[in-house]
Amino acid sequence: MPRNEDGFTLSELLIVVVILGILLAIAVGFQTGARTRAGDATAQANIRIAEPAIATYYGDHGAYTGMTITILQDTYSPGIQGIHVLSAGASSYCISSTVDGRSWYKNGPGAPITSTACP
Repeated sequence: MPRNEDGFTLSELLIVVVILGILLAIAVGFQTGARTRAGDATAQANIRIAEPAIATYYGDHGAYTGMTITILQDTYSPGIQGIHVLSAGASSYCISSTVDGRSWYKNGPGAPITSTACP
């Protein structure tokens, strides 16, 4: 009389658990990278949102001297947030935005947004 064995063996169950562990480790790695990229995108977007207000400030005053976040928010764009004016001179400025401990900078008006601090 043949023996009927239903179910899974211990080795089959262990293989499934190992595969699930590997997939979970990959998913956690992707999630961590996604959070970093999202924070970087937010910081860069904060700077891009501030650029038109800064350009308008320059158009009104002929220089960046005296530019502050409070003036930009009150006069030109209340949607500006997460920006710090590090320096503001007659013909250039430096602003930064930090999200989740990572900072991005713009040495304006013509430089790109970079992760390197302004000179």
